[in-house]
Amino acid sequence: MLNRRRFLMSTAAVGAGLMTSHLSPAYAEGAPQIQLFVPAAPGGGWDQTARTIDQVLRSEKLISGSQITNVGGAGGTVGLPQFISQWNGKGNSLMVAGMVMVGAIIANKAANNLTQVTPIARLTGEFEALVVPAESPFKTAADFVAALKADPTKVPLAGGSAGGSDHILFGLIAKTVGVPATNLSYVPFAGGGEALSALLGNQVAAGISGFGEFSEQVKAGALRLLAISADKRQDGIDAPTLKEAGIDVELFNWRGVFAPPGVSDADKAAMVTMIETMAKSDAWATECKNRNWTPILLTGDDYAKFLTEDTARITAILKDLGLA
Repeated sequence: MLNRRRFLMSTAAVGAGLMTSHLSPAYAEGAPQIQLFVPAAPGGGWDQTARTIDQVLRSEKLISGSQITNVGGAGGTVGLPQFISQWNGKGNSLMVAGMVMVGAIIANKAANNLTQVTPIARLTGEFEALVVPAESPFKTAADFVAALKADPTKVPLAGGSAGGSDHILFGLIAKTVGVPATNLSYVPFAGGGEALSALLGNQVAAGISGFGEFSEQVKAGALRLLAISADKRQDGIDAPTLKEAGIDVELFNWRGVFAPPGVSDADKAAMVTMIETMAKSDAWATECKNRNWTPILLTGDDYAKFLTEDTARITAILKDLGLA
């Protein structure tokens, strides 16, 4: 059992994966130890989120130690079944996941989904950026849209994996401006570095990814930033939102945490309280600022409602893209 003062550390097997452990040298009396499950390889966005959660929880003395397990593959759909089956009922455990997993579950027609785990909190969102090479004839988002309407096949756009947040944003833009999503020329790449190379090599007309993937090239003048998918203008970024540019679309590549199925109401409440406390700390705010993450805290039942609505939205756009 887990309460607001203490978790009991589970000793059961956590399944195949990479595990790292941390123990804080000083912590509040009775602080729990937790397990963090990352359904992705080390180094990516979910892994960075898990390790930042771990760091802040320890610095705020909300936990006494932790273990992080990585099980990567297929947008999280390899790790999710393990979390559901092998971590069932473990009230001291959290999985980090997000929007990419929602899309991967739908696109891969996965047997398991996020209704089978326990929503704890949505934590952060990373807005996307629409960019073009510096020498592109597209000076504004309106120029890009005009070309898309004229002939979408002549506007190849680079992004991450098919069905991921970059592809979804491209589909939402097309749908909003009246271009059939199935006519789009989307060029998926395994990582942001490959998409960036395609842009810098003028192999594509435009690109979409998290702003951080393009920020250095934008600052250097190698790429032109047309718009961002945030809800409002961002300090230090000289570009309009898509909505300001006349495209009624807003999108955050959100990330959050989930407990396994089968946890008690008391354990769920304790987890929500712990994560809320962490998310409202100065240490968390500093990490978010340093990493260009936008805090978008939503917990418990409100988070569950958001998941239902976001899944419906993503399902609809993936159907338009021919991926669901």
